[in-house]
Amino acid sequence: MQLFDIIGPVMIGPSSSHTAGAARIGRITRMLLGEEVQYADIRFHGSFAKTWEGHGTDRAVIGGLLGLQVDDERLRKSRALAEQAGMRYTISAVQLRDAHPNTVLIDAVGVSGAQISVQAVSVGGGSIRVQYLNGLEVGFSGERTTLVIQHRDTPGAIAKVSRLLAAARLNIATMRVFRAEAGGRAVMALELDSVPDDSLVAALRNVPAIQSVTLLDRL
Repeated sequence: MQLFDIIGPVMIGPSSSHTAGAARIGRITRMLLGEEVQYADIRFHGSFAKTWEGHGTDRAVIGGLLGLQVDDERLRKSRALAEQAGMRYTISAVQLRDAHPNTVLIDAVGVSGAQISVQAVSVGGGSIRVQYLNGLEVGFSGERTTLVIQHRDTPGAIAKVSRLLAAARLNIATMRVFRAEAGGRAVMALELDSVPDDSLVAALRNVPAIQSVTLLDRL
């Protein structure tokens, strides 16, 4: 166990799981969307559904959707900031099957009309795990530098990504690939030992089968 695991993250409280983790879930949703959030449907499950008002989980998620870090004092005023920014949202409870008690489901719409659905869990100490992305089971935390690549499940797509990373001398720490069905929607989640530069991200986006590339860094 590391010291960080004992004392938790630098954050706006009161709870690392109900506040810091929730803010990270909101922030990672915005990053995956790739643009400012215009509307968000936020649904809390389990413990989140019971305590979100007292623990400020709603303000944390909204602040994350606005792009705020977990230690930003403006998290406390995120509702007012969302109103100023023109970001609309709804909050409700949901019952999810076999889900962790600190789970939130966010359906977000961006300013361009882009849409994303993220189901994620706050596992404690400010750490999170994204479980579903647009209905696909995934499983990444974003704690390390992570490339999230949405693509079509076509032969050679994974090999092309691997070759580009190898040519840039980037080492893959972990790689997970998920798909809806053969030839359908798919997601790669690659944790890297170093941060790729903008030119590599651009090159990945130019691979024919790839639909979007999101670099997750500094959650």
